[in-house]
Amino acid sequence: MAHKAWMKTVPTENCDVLMTFPDSTDDHTLLWLLNHIRLGIPELIVQVRHHRHTRVYAFFLTATYESLLRGADELGLRKAVKAEFGGGTRGFSCEEDFIYENIDNELGFFSSQVGTGGTGVPELAARGVIQQLFPLHEQRILKRLMKSWVQAVCEAQPLDDICDYFGVKIAMYFAWLGFYTSAMLYPAVFGSILYTFTDSDQTSQDISCVVFAIFNVIWATLFLEEWKRRGAEFAYKWGTLDTPAESLEEPRPQFRGTKRISPVTSTEEFHYPPWKRLLFQSLVSLPVCLACLASVFLLMLGCFQLQELVLSVQELPRVLRFLPKIILAVIVTACDELYKKVALWLNDMGAL
Repeated sequence: MAHKAWMKTVPTENCDVLMTFPDSTDDHTLLWLLNHIRLGIPELIVQVRHHRHTRVYAFFLTATYESLLRGADELGLRKAVKAEFGGGTRGFSCEEDFIYENIDNELGFFSSQVGTGGTGVPELAARGVIQQLFPLHEQRILKRLMKSWVQAVCEAQPLDDICDYFGVKIAMYFAWLGFYTSAMLYPAVFGSILYTFTDSDQTSQDISCVVFAIFNVIWATLFLEEWKRRGAEFAYKWGTLDTPAESLEEPRPQFRGTKRISPVTSTEEFHYPPWKRLLFQSLVSLPVCLACLASVFLLMLGCFQLQELVLSVQELPRVLRFLPKIILAVIVTACDELYKKVALWLNDMGAL
């Protein structure tokens, strides 16, 4: 509700990212974070507002074009290079900013997926200091996507526009989804034809099943190979083909360890001894997982025994015959919630 309420407020000019806080946040914490953000990124423009309906504070954040360029340099953000300088994409560098396409367009050089934020945001969000952090939507672009994408019928998806607005991950997903949907046309047509011309006798049906299975094996192989090629084209086009996987992932805020210099990258990082992790996995994670599996097995076995007992008694009402199945459904639901919490706890404790 807080998210929806903030979206209904009067827009603050020159705002790109909205950061909200729990209603229990005190003024001292807000001032500390505000000073921390301004000291870390002096060019960042922060406006503080209070929403009277939800009783929470929010920071409206934006940044100057120069600070965004410096941030792109620090992150190694890949941008398109002008044709006279070799074309393709490469990590952005402020020292050679003149070689990049559209560098003079302050509104168009960075796509909508590029946001701003303070340092330490993931850890503060994990600790509950920050409630939400999200970029504000561009209604003009959303309306254009609504017409060219959502409301369009039998037209190709505007994947480049999707990538510019939602980011590479979202665009890659819908690229795969569109490719998969189109590829499914071949087994659908072949299966329909095969079903139409198959006789009703068992021999013809068996032969059709074997033929259709062979077709699916060939189709699946060609589908995977074609998507590898198509996915590589999109990755190259959107500048993520040579991007290391670790640069696309946010650091895990719950991670704890001692600071050290990485022997690989020569940069400062947190290090947790592997023997401690192995010790926890052996003495805690493994026994807990085995206990969970054993309890599930015993509960299911008990439900099956109860089902046999109920079916053996002929005098019981018909409604009571469904009682073991209802109990099993309740047990499955309860175990799902319980094991989800256990899995999160094991993940947080065992991967420190």
